[in-house]
Order: sequence, then structure tokens, then C-alpha cells
Amino acid sequence: MAADERRRAWLILHQAPGLGASGLQELIQRDLDPASLPGRARSALLELGLSERLARALSDPDDERLAQSLAWLASAPAHQLIAWDDPLYPPLLKRTGDGPAALFVNGDAEALVAPQVAIVGSRAATAGGLEIATRFARELAGAGLVVTSGLAAGIDGAAHRAALAAGGRTIAVAGTGPDRVYPARHRDLAHEIVDNGCVVTPFAPGVGPRPGHFPARNRIISGMSLGTVVVEAGVRSGSLITARLAGEQGREVFAVPGSIHNPVARGCHRLIRDGARLVERPEDVLEALAPLAGELAGSIRDLLDDAAGRDAPVRDELGEAEPGIRAVLDAMGHDPTPVDVIIQRTELTTSAVSSILMTLELEGRVQAHAGGRYSRAATETERNS
Repeated sequence: MAADERRRAWLILHQAPGLGASGLQELIQRDLDPASLPGRARSALLELGLSERLARALSDPDDERLAQSLAWLASAPAHQLIAWDDPLYPPLLKRTGDGPAALFVNGDAEALVAPQVAIVGSRAATAGGLEIATRFARELAGAGLVVTSGLAAGIDGAAHRAALAAGGRTIAVAGTGPDRVYPARHRDLAHEIVDNGCVVTPFAPGVGPRPGHFPARNRIISGMSLGTVVVEAGVRSGSLITARLAGEQGREVFAVPGSIHNPVARGCHRLIRDGARLVERPEDVLEALAPLAGELAGSIRDLLDDAAGRDAPVRDELGEAEPGIRAVLDAMGHDPTPVDVIIQRTELTTSAVSSILMTLELEGRVQAHAGGRYSRAATETERNS
């Protein structure tokens, strides 16, 4: 099947009601290629056991909505559709079993397969809360993690900006279609994110903000991330939904404590009472995420090895773990080396280098420095000589 035909098929699958990851997995387990179903006669789809509603959606799609999505995808090189079977579909989100059939992405889609940490919190954050979010995002981005959040006012915006200021990458998960920015005052921020990460959404072009969209957005934020850090949240905050979803998805939940007199700290205190990990420093987050980060590296290798079709260079770089690690170590000495120099010397992608550097730092084999620079850590033999 040609690439254009496959993309059109996945757009139809994406707009089919109720067809998420679990439905796709069921089709695949029956040796059915989901992309081969759109366009078949409804009677043929019913014979395969599909519901009347799903068969109708696949055989008679909304052509106007389909044309709008295709037009957006064709309007810029950075506009992409990352389908469920794409090598760049977020591996941790795929593992949850409830991700959308496809994601609309504006920016560098390779950020989706890099190790991520979510930082979320109150829209009505205090100055102190914004300062904490900035510090955590800056240091976690400096350690090689992609900072993921929801583009909202308050803590979300502070986390995105701090990751960018640190020279790191950030992902914004939107509750609108990819052609809309909400809130509108974050339009410039969204453009910066596209240049240094990506904006991703499960909603098609033309879809505006609706209250029911944000739980779905929160599920993607937590599902893509190794863990979720909550900085200030009221007792009815949407950030608590993100944290609850992270826990249900088997991810780490971190909460930063605050003053007992601060109403937007009460949600964090509730999370801590319910078992979230209390954190005071970004280092606490890095230490806790080390085991899952190592597991993610294996998951990415398996995913890319099994994937067919596009992005063979990415598959080669991430699939050959040891040569990649060797190349990164050889690209730096004991003097701090900028990440862009390491990328140039290794000829690996930014995503691959960031993932390897984070793993090596967690293992104590490299050391991070200010300005996004890294150096090799001294071995025990070198320290004792």
C-alpha cells in the first residue's frame, strides 16, 4: 500500500468512533491489517465481525473532515500523522493499551520516542510554584529528559519555557486540533515548542477546546511519560486527574509539598497521603525514574525492530544500543562537550543521543553540566590513580 493511501486509511481509522488501541490490537490478533479495512464494503466488514457503527464509519467516512485533515498534513513538512503502527508512536503510551489510533504532530516527532517526564500543576500557580516548576523543568531537561505538559497557563507554561531556556526539548499535548492553540496567549510559546520538540494532539484539525477533551489530553500526557511531577494543584485540579491516570498506568507519581496555608498545595498533599512520592529536588525524580528509563530503552529497541516501513535510520540507531553508547562516549572527553557537538560527531539523531546521555548519566558514566554540556565521568581506576 502506498504511503498516501496508508495515511488516508489511518485518518479514517482515527475518526472511527470508539476504535482505540484495544480495538486495533484485537484486529491485529485476528491477522487483520487495520489499514486495509477502510474502503471495504460495509457488508464485508460486518462479515469480519465489526460492529454496525464501526463498519459504517470505515466504509462511509466523513469526507469533509477527512479532507480538512489531509489539507493540514500537506500544508507544512512538520505536520505529521503518527499512526498506532508507526515506529514513532510513543512506546509507553502504546503500552497502556488505551492510546488513540493516531496522533497529529506538529514539530519533531522523534521527541515522542525519547524518555519523557510530565510536569503539571495549577493554572493559578503562585510565584513560588512557578519558580519550582521552572527549576525542575530546567534540570530535568538538562539531564536529557523531554519535558511534557499540557500548554495550559500557570505551571504547564512555566515548565515548557524552562525546558526551552535550558536548551532542552519539550512536548505540548493539546486539548484542541493541531491548528488551534489554547489558551490563545500561548501561541508564541507553541511556535517555540514546534521548533524544539513538538505539539501533539489526538484531535483532528478544526476541533476547538471542549471540557471533555482535557481528560483525554491528560491521559496522553501521563501515558507518554516515565513519571508525572505535580507542582501545586487544588483539590479539584485537572492535574490530579493526570496524576491518577499515571498511577493507573503504572507510572511514578511525584508531588512537591507546599505550605499548609496555600490552597493550591492541598492537591499535592492529598497525593502524598495517597502514596505519591514526595520530592524536593529534581535529583529525586531522576533517581526514581532510572529503572523505568532502562526498561524504556529496551521497549524502544523492540518496537523499532518490529516496525515495518519508514524511519530505518532511527531504527538502526536505537536498535544498536551498544555501538550507539560507545559512539557517544567516544564523542566526549572529560571536558564538558555541548550536545550539538556530540550529535555532530556521532551522526546519531538528537532523540537517540538524548536517550543515551540520560541513561549514561543515571548509570554514573557521564556528568551533566550547565548549558547542555556533558563530560565522561572518571572511572574508579582513574579516581584512585
